[in-house]
Amino acid sequence: MHYVFLVFFPVLVAYAAVTDFLTMTISNRLTLALAAGFLVLAPFSGMNWPVFGWSLAGAGLVFAVGFGTFAAGWVGGGDVKFATVVALWLGWDHLLEYAVLFSLYGGLLTLTALSLSKFIEPLPILQVGFLNRFNQHRRVPYGIALSVAALQLFPDTVWLKLAA
Repeated sequence: MHYVFLVFFPVLVAYAAVTDFLTMTISNRLTLALAAGFLVLAPFSGMNWPVFGWSLAGAGLVFAVGFGTFAAGWVGGGDVKFATVVALWLGWDHLLEYAVLFSLYGGLLTLTALSLSKFIEPLPILQVGFLNRFNQHRRVPYGIALSVAALQLFPDTVWLKLAA
């Protein structure tokens, strides 16, 4: 069972990054699968009630802040849902670090896309995924930044400690 702890979250998070890059969307099914996976696996992990409760509280905080940024038009709804479920898995203890990391990675992704934008249009080989539409819409798939930050922090979470 402990192998499920090691594979489930990272595989789905990596898949979210790839699909967001290619389609600029993060599937609701994927987000629901991550949420359901947490709820199913948490009891088998030996996670105690306080850790479980703080994970829920952290996810609620991320959703509240994310909803505000979505309402302001700064991020997409899929990104908010995805960040919420990732926060659920990472737990309260990693929220601040997660926010800092995904902000840094998101900024780096945006600067990279802006820098590449002058090269993208004349070179069709660079017109892949969101880069194909970047010049028209100036939107960045923030799910990539959310995923990279999540994967970086996952080894330090309770899940790997419980799986060991």
